Amino acid sequence: MWAYRTCMVALLAAVVTFGTAAPSRAQQAVDLELVLAVDVSWSMDLDEQQLQREGYISALRDPEVWKAISSGGEGRIALMYVEWAGQLIQQIVMPWTLIDSPEALETFASRLEKMPISRERMTSLSGAIDFSARQFGTQGFVGKRKVIDVSGDGPNNSGGPVEVARDKAVKEGVVINGLPIILKPNQRSGFFDINNLDKYYTDCVIGGFGSFVIPVRARSEFAPAIRRKLILEIADLSPEDAAEPRLIPTQMSVPEERSDCMIGEKLWRMYIDGRFRE
Repeated sequence: MWAYRTCMVALLAAVVTFGTAAPSRAQQAVDLELVLAVDVSWSMDLDEQQLQREGYISALRDPEVWKAISSGGEGRIALMYVEWAGQLIQQIVMPWTLIDSPEALETFASRLEKMPISRERMTSLSGAIDFSARQFGTQGFVGKRKVIDVSGDGPNNSGGPVEVARDKAVKEGVVINGLPIILKPNQRSGFFDINNLDKYYTDCVIGGFGSFVIPVRARSEFAPAIRRKLILEIADLSPEDAAEPRLIPTQMSVPEERSDCMIGEKLWRMYIDGRFRE
């Protein structure tokens, strides 16, 4: 009996030790947990996808990005890079990584540079947001802020409504910023392209305190726009109306009417109906 009790006490001690050790090991304080959620759907040309990847790599290597990181209270962030397309197509290209030095930032950029770029069908902004939001808290980082940086070249046309995914993430304390890619602003080059994608992102995709949109309207703008966006996110910089979603325009005027957040789904139904009628 004594041996049995001794064994049980030892077992309970081990369980208690294990149960308390895991949280303490995992409590890594950072200024920001940032998910870079990048569109790799077929609507983007291969060279555009490459430019997008190179834009992120170039921005991560910019000294101003590290300066923004090091200026935070903790002086470090947690960073993840995700590629996404359809409702169930999300891939973690670079897992949660602690960025606490210029060397860590360069290592992240170098490894990302060597990774192949996926190319998949459909565009599920809602799936990308849902997936990205689930990643917070999975690796033990405790961020003062949680941000999803989502880039894409079209509206949601797969999965649930993007507004529902956005609102759910915002309720969980996540801020969603947008990088709409508008390389042909004056023409619709594909069936699922829409005019004023930046306005759609502002009305339907971004959310949370201080959320903003930076559109990319030319190939030469990829790297500067991504750099600017990362610095704003990392340094938590915002204009005076930070409580409102913000569109940071470059060239086009924005119509006042609110975007149809189901436009992508409607276009998809029109496309399917048209195919079956042929």
